[in-house]
Amino acid sequence: MTAIRDRAIVALEDLRWRLDPAALPFTTTDELEAQEEIIGQDRGVEAFRFGMGMDAKGYNIFVTGSVNLGKMAVVKRLLENYTRKQETPDDLCYVNNFKTQEEPILLRFVAGNGVKFKTAVDKFLEGIKREVPQLFESQEYINSKNAIIEEHDKKTREFFKGLEERVKDAGFVMVNMQMGQIQRPDIVPVIDGEPVHLLKLEEMMEKGRFPREEFEQLRAKYKELKEDIDAIFLEVRTLQKEVKHRSEEVDKLMFMNIARELSEPLLNGWRDAEKVQKHVEAMLDDMAENLDAIKSIGQPQQGPMGMSFPGSSAETVLHPYGVNLLVDNSESEGPPVIVESHPTYRNLFGSIERVMDRNGLWRTDYKKINGGSFIRANGGYLVINLMDAIQEAGVWQTLKRALKTSEIEIQTFDPYYLMATSSLKPESISMEVKVVVIATPHLYHLLRNYDEDVDKIFKVRADFEASMPRDDKAVRDISRLIRTFVNEGKLMPFHADAVASLLEHGVRISGRQERISTAFPILSDIMEEANFIAREAGESIVRGEHICKANDARIYRTNQMEDRLQEMIDRGSVFIDTEGAVVGQINGLAVYSLGDYAFGKPARITCATSIGKEGIINIEREADLSGSTHSKGMLILGGYLRKYFAQDKPLTLAASIAFEQSYGGIDGDSASSTELYALLSSLAEVPIHQGIAVTGSVNQKGEVQPIGGVNEKIEGFFKVCKNRGLTGEQGVMIPKANVKDLMLKEEVVEAVKNGTFRIWAVAHVNEGIEILTGRSAGERDEAGRYPEGSINTLVDEKLRSLAEGLRDFAKAKYGSGENGTDNDENNAE
Repeated sequence: MTAIRDRAIVALEDLRWRLDPAALPFTTTDELEAQEEIIGQDRGVEAFRFGMGMDAKGYNIFVTGSVNLGKMAVVKRLLENYTRKQETPDDLCYVNNFKTQEEPILLRFVAGNGVKFKTAVDKFLEGIKREVPQLFESQEYINSKNAIIEEHDKKTREFFKGLEERVKDAGFVMVNMQMGQIQRPDIVPVIDGEPVHLLKLEEMMEKGRFPREEFEQLRAKYKELKEDIDAIFLEVRTLQKEVKHRSEEVDKLMFMNIARELSEPLLNGWRDAEKVQKHVEAMLDDMAENLDAIKSIGQPQQGPMGMSFPGSSAETVLHPYGVNLLVDNSESEGPPVIVESHPTYRNLFGSIERVMDRNGLWRTDYKKINGGSFIRANGGYLVINLMDAIQEAGVWQTLKRALKTSEIEIQTFDPYYLMATSSLKPESISMEVKVVVIATPHLYHLLRNYDEDVDKIFKVRADFEASMPRDDKAVRDISRLIRTFVNEGKLMPFHADAVASLLEHGVRISGRQERISTAFPILSDIMEEANFIAREAGESIVRGEHICKANDARIYRTNQMEDRLQEMIDRGSVFIDTEGAVVGQINGLAVYSLGDYAFGKPARITCATSIGKEGIINIEREADLSGSTHSKGMLILGGYLRKYFAQDKPLTLAASIAFEQSYGGIDGDSASSTELYALLSSLAEVPIHQGIAVTGSVNQKGEVQPIGGVNEKIEGFFKVCKNRGLTGEQGVMIPKANVKDLMLKEEVVEAVKNGTFRIWAVAHVNEGIEILTGRSAGERDEAGRYPEGSINTLVDEKLRSLAEGLRDFAKAKYGSGENGTDNDENNAE
């Protein structure tokens, strides 16, 4: 038995890759230069740079890769380096549309000119606020107004001069009658030196106190004179309108003179910008049309019942003429690089704020328009995380629409119309932005399968790798990267043995000895924790022992479940044998993943066989505890038996296989070879050594295939054996293809070195069953027979006896036909 088991022993040097600190060309990281270049991501970086260089529509970039690869940091660095030589994009401003205020106008300026324009407008408005009151209090203005008034008064007097004499001669006097807010001239007769209204005279006449004939004469004269008065009154009204018009024209003329003088910097500063010129002209025209409001700034206003109240504030009156500076690139150099860590609709695409006035109504205007990071990134680059974006309502659809149409219209996201009010429709903004979306491969493929637009608007995928080849260059580059982390984190120097420990840990994370992980953020975290441990110990340099302690502490913080399971095994609550030999029973190995930590533990697998037609029964599947991959692995066992043992007889058996004490779901085919060994042991009735745990999947040819989590599985069984006492006969059998994946803990390697624990690697089921049973598996000879006493012989004989037993049972139950054949031969089959 010992000779058979010694054949497949894994060499000590293959159990772990080691880096001798003495082989590193430095003592501490102080002797190294910082790593400036991005390492380990040549494929992803090349794809990213390609996407950055493509100006065609749709060449936005999806950056994919597993977690902890530092994708965001790499993207930021690439963008910073790429954008240094590019031009700075335009500033964006919204201004009032004086014709249609619901549609604010967008103005574009060369970077830095937006704030200059806003400052110039603010200065202009300050000038209006300062100069206009002085203008309308100036002597020149007063003289102009007085001349108009005097001319009006003169013409009015001329109109009434001849009329007053006629009225007087006719025995009447002119009076002003109040009609609402207007006074109109009228005449009343003079009786006994006192003016008396005709209505009163009529009453007196009716009472006989005034002669009727005289009253009729007075009324006839009144009508004649009244017609002349009305004609003159109409002429006076026309004259008043003319005076008012001339007065307003004087106001406008004098205002425009000073307004144009104040607006010279605006008109001259942007002479070549036609849209700006039009806006300034429209602003001056609107001011002239609303001059009364401007004149009222700060002037007391007459209220009801003679009460006065303060005039309108300059802020209120001049509010429509200001500038909303939406995007200011005055302090930027090159295109913007914006990383939006909270991509809500408002943060990305902006909004239009609303305020409630004193009447309880919601109002808004162009100054309430706010831009988001997508708009601020116009002419540059926007970086977002896909998971964050798709969790926010409306974000993904709006982002796609903007990228497809190359424009965005700012609106408040209000799908349920909770803010029912007339909304603005600002002029849309043409967009030239390169969007970089960061995601895991799983999320990327899931979105791509359900959203056909992904391939149209994200034509470049930069896929970051989880590991890189472990060669001398990688060791050198990562050592320098460690120096970079030391500088950035202000850590103590790291000794060469600490660097070696970090690199070895990187190899373990990668899962292959010839590769090293590119999950550099994990290494950075370990460095921070090791630095803390070293400083607490009073050290000035971080050593390899501090790295080991940091790793152990990380495990301790998360492995409570592992310890509880181990306790259950140690006290016998979970049945695991590590000594002796049992027929149809074997120790399989399972990996438990807790997100950031995974560990392995053994699980007893048993098999029972008998006569029957059911074939191989997967008890987990029958109990709805088996995943699809595990079920597939079980079906492969039947294929193996048919290939090697059912070429000369029907395969008739009933075999049930179970993971004992398993009450949760099981998936994966890494135990299929283990289950096959239990099945072969049950059929051959040869016991399996319980000190050996097994992992590995199998195909129908009996080839043992590689699996994942090999280190965790070995270490899990080792811990069980160590707690019970290592005997030297215990160990783990793994697929030969997994040898290159081994990166075992030092205590496991040390136990193997001392001969108290073993690791076997096999390529075929025949090799494995020999190690487990200590008996030869056996190969068929030219006659198709297995060697006497071999495992395969015993299995073959057992399967033959099961087939014959089923046939005999059928004969006994159903009898024979006329030709001596079974009536229910098919049933026996």
